Amino acid sequence: MKKRIFSGLLLGAFSLVSMAQVSNTLSPYSQFGLGVLADQSQGFNRGMGGLAIGLRNGKIVNMQNPASYSAIDSLTMIFDAGVSGQITNFKEGGRRVNAKTGHFDYIVSAFRLLPKVGVSFGVVPYSNIGYNYYSADYNNAESLSSSYFNVNQYGDGGFSQAYVGFGWEVIKGLSVGANISYFWGKYTKTVTVVNSDTYVNTLSKEYSTSVTSYKLDFGVQYQRPLDKDNLLTVGATVGLGHQLGAEALLVSTNYDNLNSITYSTRDSVPDAFKLPFTFGVGATLLHKNRLTVGVDYSFQKWANMDYPVQTTNVTPDHKLGYQLVGSQLLDRHKVTLGTDWVPNPTGRKYFSHVHYRFGVSYATPYYNVNGVKGPREFSVSAGFGIPLVNTWNNRSTLNISAQWVNRSADNLVKENSFRLNIGLTFNERWFAKWKVD
Repeated sequence: MKKRIFSGLLLGAFSLVSMAQVSNTLSPYSQFGLGVLADQSQGFNRGMGGLAIGLRNGKIVNMQNPASYSAIDSLTMIFDAGVSGQITNFKEGGRRVNAKTGHFDYIVSAFRLLPKVGVSFGVVPYSNIGYNYYSADYNNAESLSSSYFNVNQYGDGGFSQAYVGFGWEVIKGLSVGANISYFWGKYTKTVTVVNSDTYVNTLSKEYSTSVTSYKLDFGVQYQRPLDKDNLLTVGATVGLGHQLGAEALLVSTNYDNLNSITYSTRDSVPDAFKLPFTFGVGATLLHKNRLTVGVDYSFQKWANMDYPVQTTNVTPDHKLGYQLVGSQLLDRHKVTLGTDWVPNPTGRKYFSHVHYRFGVSYATPYYNVNGVKGPREFSVSAGFGIPLVNTWNNRSTLNISAQWVNRSADNLVKENSFRLNIGLTFNERWFAKWKVD
């Protein structure tokens, strides 16, 4: 039975890898930077707004701070997988549009490898790109015979990471850890200008890239009891930014509608993308093994990175320059507050073992939109952790959470999303030795 379950979970992991490039967003803001960044939370902390840096629990896989892996006990094998769906309302001026998306999000696993050493592996998203919209205008609005044109914008893709990590309790209360990830992804972004006048050429630009690289993240946690009722855990994480080595491509096409002739040019920018340096700190307080409250702060240094843009500068071969340009990206700051409450972990009633969760977060944008700051993000979430109890398993949990996310900025498109997240934490005592009298 265990072999079949393990094989099924491995098959799910490979399926997730193949699906990782399917976008989980329809936001027009995903066309900027590397797309809409994923919070990389799992089912256990999505109801807490993604709180993670200071969380330490042997019954969960907290991949956002690899130092937490050392908390897993020697009898446990944990698998965690999740799916999500969302409805988003886009508002611009007096117009509103609704859109729906759904996706298989992540799969992660963890187990104890050696005394005081835990290991984890899995696949999680890094960012998502997906949008499809158009705008229309007249070539000469003052003329009664003026023609109009449509600008169609389409994009698809995203970036993911498959990681292997370890956590080691160096001394009592102090743990360190690291995640080593294979980072990959691609995107295609197309802008097409179509005129109602068939004598006017159709113009198209296709921006694309394909990335295969690595990603390194490190974490530390220190846990200390304050008294018999309160346990404090503080943590920190660091992600090393580096050059991804990917080439940005631009193919410009000019289609002569009258003569049915196509003209194309190809431009490229080598070493066009980087991962930012990241830093995070967090703390949680566990009261009477029932109430957990915590706060996280994270920082991503994007502002010192250039981004490929087609500029009005003319190159020596008389083409518009496609080159790296500064001031396109911004440093990103995020603050998260979260809580988890279990009425009575040692009680006999079923509902006394249910986890009740709540969280809020606020994040600043990491990109500019037409020279102004992009939308800030505010979210509120709540959820439940429901124990799955049967004759052979009383440690697994069904995690259900709902999340409201608002992205807004002055004079830009406003987004309101409602997300439903479902995750299953399969926690089984695979390594226990059974005794038969």
